Formats: sequence, C-alpha cells, structure tokens
Amino acid sequence: MLHVPKIYPITNAELSGLSHADQVRTLADAGCRFVQIREKSRSSREVFDAVVESMSLANAVGMKIILNDRVDIAIATGAHGVHLGQDDLPPVEARKLLGDEAIIGYSTHSVEQAIEAASLPIDYLAFGPIFATTTKENPDPVVGLHRIKRVRDAIGDLPLVAIGGIDISNVHNVLDAGADSAAIISDLFVAGTPLGDRFRALEAVVNVKH
Repeated sequence: MLHVPKIYPITNAELSGLSHADQVRTLADAGCRFVQIREKSRSSREVFDAVVESMSLANAVGMKIILNDRVDIAIATGAHGVHLGQDDLPPVEARKLLGDEAIIGYSTHSVEQAIEAASLPIDYLAFGPIFATTTKENPDPVVGLHRIKRVRDAIGDLPLVAIGGIDISNVHNVLDAGADSAAIISDLFVAGTPLGDRFRALEAVVNVKH
C-alpha cells in the first residue's frame, strides 16, 4: 500500500513566485520526497517542460512527482502519478492508460463521494475542503474536521489525504481526526519565510505531535 507522507506539498507558481522546477528543487533539498505539481493556467507545453525538468530533479533523489489532472503529460514525461478531480478523466480510464505502477489520487468532497471512490482503482483518496480555501476559484463547500472520521471509518485502510485551508496552526487537528496526510498549498508560501524552511517547520509540527 502507498505511503503518503504527513505533509504533502502542492506547487503553486503564482503564490510562490518560483517555477515549479525551482519549487521541486527547494522541497527536495528540504527532505521532501512526495510532491504534486499543480498548474491550471499555463499552456500544455509550459506544463510539459516544467514536469520534464522536475522529473530530472526528482529522480536524482528518489522523489515522487504527482501531476494534477494531466494524464497525457504524466504519460509523456514519466511522472509517477496523477491527481484527479471529480471533473477530470475517471480513475478507471486513467488506470488503463497509466498502468498498474502509477500512483492515482482522487478528490472527493462528501462522505458519499468518498465511499463511492473507495472502490475505484486509486492509491489514495483526497477529502476536502476541510477549511475555507482561497486556492480554488470555485471551491466546494467546507466539509469540516468532523467528517474526516466518518470518511476514515468508511474507506478502511485506503490512504486519506485531507486538503483545503490546512496550515501550521491546524494541521495536527486534521491528522488527529483520522487523515494520514495533509495537502498544503497556501501555507507553504509565507512572506519572508523561504519555502524549504516552511516545509521543515510543517514537518516539525506533525512529527512532534504524531
């Protein structure tokens, strides 16, 4: 079964002011070995180039690169997997294209969606938004901490990644509620704090408490 680390960083070029490859390099240097590249606004060629460069960096240190949405680019670049949303290519079809070795994550936004997703050929299930989030233009309704336990109980041992508004002040609450991992976007990019230092700080918080 896949091991998803407690802190699961997701890149963001706009918030960070860094290229995706630079973010991957910085996170790798800070000890990160599992990261999602998320890019919604740039051309396919730009995303392809970013993933190619990131894969070169990641393979050198044993880091897994998960690509948001783009199954086609994951295949073309040899990325380790994809993260799919409710409106993306269905996981069953993605698995046919990517093969058995690829990592497939899948977003859910209700207990009912999570239960249905648990029977799909996925390696981890994401659930959220746990708290209010500003990184999506049209976010789904907040699900809250209390539903994490309901999802945990419903999906058995399938790795559970919480997402949405999680930061250094509440990440331990998310893990205490039953999530295996917390996906972090905005709280990685704090003014005046280098990305690598912020990642280490997040890891320190969860490692002390868990």
